[in-house]
Order: sequence, then C-alpha cells, then structure tokens
Amino acid sequence: MAAFAPSLVTMNHAINIMQQALNGVKVLDFTQLLQGPYATQMLGDLGADVIKIEKPGSGDIYRSMTFFNQWVGGDESLCFLPWNRNKRSLAIDLKSTETVEIIRGLIKQADIIVENFRPGVMERLGYGYDTCNELNPGIIYCSATGWGADGPYQNRPGQDLLVQGLAGVVMASGKQSDGPVAVGTALSDQLGALHIVYGVLAALYHREQTGRGQRVEVNLLQSVLAYSMQDFFTVQNGARAFTRPESGIAHPGNGAPFGIYPTADGYLSIAMNPWPKVVEALDEPTLMRFNDPQVLFDRRDEIYDHIATITLTRKTEEWLEIMLALDLWVAPVNEQKAVENDPQVQYLQAFREIEHPKAGRIRVTDVPIRLSETPGDIKRPPPLIGQHSREILEEYGISGEDIDHLLKTGVVTEEAVG
Repeated sequence: MAAFAPSLVTMNHAINIMQQALNGVKVLDFTQLLQGPYATQMLGDLGADVIKIEKPGSGDIYRSMTFFNQWVGGDESLCFLPWNRNKRSLAIDLKSTETVEIIRGLIKQADIIVENFRPGVMERLGYGYDTCNELNPGIIYCSATGWGADGPYQNRPGQDLLVQGLAGVVMASGKQSDGPVAVGTALSDQLGALHIVYGVLAALYHREQTGRGQRVEVNLLQSVLAYSMQDFFTVQNGARAFTRPESGIAHPGNGAPFGIYPTADGYLSIAMNPWPKVVEALDEPTLMRFNDPQVLFDRRDEIYDHIATITLTRKTEEWLEIMLALDLWVAPVNEQKAVENDPQVQYLQAFREIEHPKAGRIRVTDVPIRLSETPGDIKRPPPLIGQHSREILEEYGISGEDIDHLLKTGVVTEEAVG
C-alpha cells in the first residue's frame, strides 16, 4: 500500500508515525452521498487505503449538492467535504469497455468493496458480488441500500427522510399537535454507516480466521429500526402505544421532568432524576404533590409547565451549578455555533483543522474513538475528483502510456492540485 503523503498532514496536528488498526487493508469505495462515504471514511480514519471510485467530470453526487447554496474554495460542497477524508480519488468510467480489466485488477487486490447503488446496478456494470467473489474469494463485499437488496420496496429510492418517516421516527419527537417531526440530522444515513463498518469489520475478522470473504448487506430501514429497538420492544410486547405529549417531553414514553426547559438566557436539558431532588433544586416544596411515578407520567404536561415557569427565573449556568451540586442529570443546550466552545468539547479536541487543496483551512470533527496502540488519524483531506487517478493506476501496474491514453480519451480524469 502506498504511504499517505506527509504534505497533507493537518496544519496543527503532528502525525504519529505508528501502526494503525487497518494499515494494509485496501478498500474500493463505489459509494456516494452520505451512508456509504461516511462508512468508508471511518475505515480510512483507522488506516485503510480507501480508493474512491468516481464518475469522470462530476464525481460523487454529493459534490453537486450543498447547504444554503454556499460553496468553499469556489466549488467545494459543504455536504461532500465532511464525509470523504482519508481517501484517494480515481475518476474512471465504469461503463467503458476499456476500464473493465482495470477494475477487475483492483478487485483482485482489494480486501473490501463497499457500494450503495440501487439493487442490481453493480451486477449490470459487471461487478456484482458473484463476479467479485470469483475474482477474489477473500473479498468482503458490502452492499448498502435504502430498503434492502430485495423485497417489495427494492426498486424504490431510499433516502434518509423517507426512512425516518416509514420507520416511525418522525412520530417520536416534538409535540402531538406539531405533526411528524424529522430528526434534524441525517440519522438514517449515519446509523447505516455504522452498521456497514461493524459488518465489514466482523467479516474481516472472520476472514482472518478462515481465509474466506463474504457478502455483507446493510439497509437504512433496518438500521433505524434497530436504533429504535427499545421503543418497538415496548409497543410489541403488550404495553401501550407511545403518544407524544403537548409539553414536548423529550421521549414519549417518559414522564416529567424528562425534557428541555427554558431558562433566563437559553435552555437546559433535564433527564431522569429522583423527583424529590428536582423539587429541592427548584426550591418549590409544593411540587412534592406530584411525587408518584404514575402521576409524573399522567400529568407530565402540567408538571412541565410548573418547572418551566421556575427555570425561566435563572440563567442556565446558575441552574447547572445548583443542580449539578445535587448530582442531577442535567446539561446545557448549545446552539451549533457554540458547541465547539464548550469546555468538554475543547478538552476532547473533538474538532480540528486540516488543509484542503482548494478550500484551504477547514474545520472538521476529529476521529471520535481512541485506540491506545493503533490510533486513528486524519492524514488526507477530501480528494478532488480523480486527484489520485494516475497514482493509483501506476500502483496497480497500468503503464504510463496507457494512462495517458485513458486521460486523453476522458475514460479516466485527473484534477491536479495547485
């Protein structure tokens, strides 16, 4: 495996020259948008050599989408950049007859393939599981879909919001009178990515023991259903169905005080706590009349209003000081702009700055897990389209003359840095 270029190290984060957990693992990344790219980025964070296969000219679909119609570095997407670090980009036409043997050669040397096309697309391209397994019996081949590889919905478009709706997640947040409320982040995609990673790593461990690869299938729908397992367990095993309260209690199965409360200068989260301690913190003895688990559930809207009236009388920091002194489960509610200034977030160094060849210095979330012997790291910024095309093809034995021909015909493209 080619070494990562040291010139792409983060501006203020020195590289540790040490073994990473997935050093030597080669990943062919046929994914786009969020679910697949986040999964392969996690593998790259742990040292895998991730080759992102992109369409010449346009690349990953997420390169053409962004938030607020804003771009960085001219035309770099706010949606693409967060999910594609620690990868090299090979821009190659998968439909060209000239590239078949090249892709087959990459497959023969790969450890892992991840793809998130609709079911059947990789087979039509000639790179389905059976073909790849024949070329490389040790291959771990992960297909990630929206609804599953087969079944009545297999040909439907699968997307985060659609899955949140079908899986019922949108009926678990907000107030009953609000109607369905979607989670304000790509929950389905990110859970799907985590399932890809744990499935792939389990298959990799199995291959170490047996020498045999296997197919891994992940879909957004089951990823979200698994995430909601305690809720479905409750509903399906004889208990009542969840009903959202009007107070916006943070989970429809919980009673007071579980929720988010206004303060004099912001908001405060209050989780499950012994009611007498909550009453003590609020310094309102009359609230002890609600000290019964059934009452705290049945009258949670009324109780929420009582608490909110009191929390509005002090600032968030004042309440934190009072409540944390009683060991209550509480925390401030931060606006997104304020999150990186939170003392614990800063202590964890959860964000860091990296250098991108077009966008310049960009702030990203750091690798979120710590491994004492094989730490993850960010050694490459998100690539330009085909930035590493020549480099990758040379590594896999394609002659310079053949690469020049492929570049000239546009079957392969390369975007230069600088």
